[in-house]
Amino acid sequence: MLRDDDPPARQVDKLTRITGALIDRIDRLEESRGSAWSMFQAAVALEQEVAARTRDLERALDDLSQRNRELAVARASAEEANRSKTRFLRAASHDLLQPLSAARLFLSALADTDLDPNQRELADRLGGAFESVEQLMHAVLDISRLDSQRIEFNRQPVPLGELFRRLAAEFAPSAHAKGLRLTFVPTTAVVDSDPVFLRRIAQNLVSNAIKYTHRGGVAVGARRRDGLCWLWVVDTGLGIPAVDRNRIFDEFQRLTHDTATPGMGLGLSIVRRACAKLGHPIALSSEAMRGTVFRVGLPQVCALPEGRARPPAAALPALRGRVALVVENDLEMRRGYEIMLQNRLGMVPRLAGGTAEALATMGEEPPDVILADYQLENGDTGFAAIEALRARSPRPIPALMITAHRDAAIARHCAAADVHLLEKPVRPPELAEILTRLLA
Repeated sequence: MLRDDDPPARQVDKLTRITGALIDRIDRLEESRGSAWSMFQAAVALEQEVAARTRDLERALDDLSQRNRELAVARASAEEANRSKTRFLRAASHDLLQPLSAARLFLSALADTDLDPNQRELADRLGGAFESVEQLMHAVLDISRLDSQRIEFNRQPVPLGELFRRLAAEFAPSAHAKGLRLTFVPTTAVVDSDPVFLRRIAQNLVSNAIKYTHRGGVAVGARRRDGLCWLWVVDTGLGIPAVDRNRIFDEFQRLTHDTATPGMGLGLSIVRRACAKLGHPIALSSEAMRGTVFRVGLPQVCALPEGRARPPAAALPALRGRVALVVENDLEMRRGYEIMLQNRLGMVPRLAGGTAEALATMGEEPPDVILADYQLENGDTGFAAIEALRARSPRPIPALMITAHRDAAIARHCAAADVHLLEKPVRPPELAEILTRLLA
């Protein structure tokens, strides 16, 4: 602070210090104002950047929403295409398997006649060709169903002994033709599974074993282990090298390109898909040139529900002279049934094209058994025919539903109505075995 009595030099010194302090304060104020201005400019720039990024994000969200809408439309189109494919395969399976079933019945009747060696060879080759077509069609239909997300299973107690008897009747001719022993070990085991798909699993395993076995035999049985009942198929065939044990479950994979061994390499792919869907573990052990063992783990059921038991084969009556009422709208199939039932089984066939005609054909005397096709004309079904015939009969009539539709709802309806179910194409030995059991 300046004082009047300070000497001039003292006043100059004080003024110099005061001036320096003021200049320093002004500098600090300028620096502070410059920093605030920079912050203000940075805030404005950041706000502009945020606005730009917000606009970019909004455009991206709009684009994503559009892509989601397009994806939803594409998914809906794919689902509709899949449903259309399923409907087409459902309809095509009936229309394609119908003539194949008729042809198999006619071939069976032809094989029962006196043929010279050349004719016998032609009949055998025709039978083999039809067998290949049937297997391929069944494989395509099975894969289509198993790949569907909406597949529905009809799980129920399945007696393995009955399944083994049907498989024995089906595969005995092909095993005999190759000079192989085909053995089914008797069992009383009852398992929980879908009867249609379990049979397809066993069919593919047995068929595969016979194809790749050239001497020795194939054995099928069941063993209880680790809380499961294991269905096993053992063969003395070529065996499966370790490097091939994963790929054989893929489509169109075969261990050999030998044209003498038929097949498209789809059987084990179906087995894997069906076992995965049903929750059945599958195991494989093999040794090259020593044979193979396939095992499928099945949940075990203590006993059959009441009314599901079947009599032993030794107690079954003969079919000769028994009356079979066939309800089938296809003329070729009706004729095929007539020839087989009459000529091969010695039964008395009565033929009808639908429910009304079946009632008229039955008259006052009910048949011993009903064979009905599921899909008839003009909305008529085999269920309607069976129900109408049973309602008019004074006694229960065993019935067999024959269908090309692999539908769990049909299987459940058959089980509830005590109607046996048989898939097309109809195999004469299997049909004879089922009829024998139904008439027991």
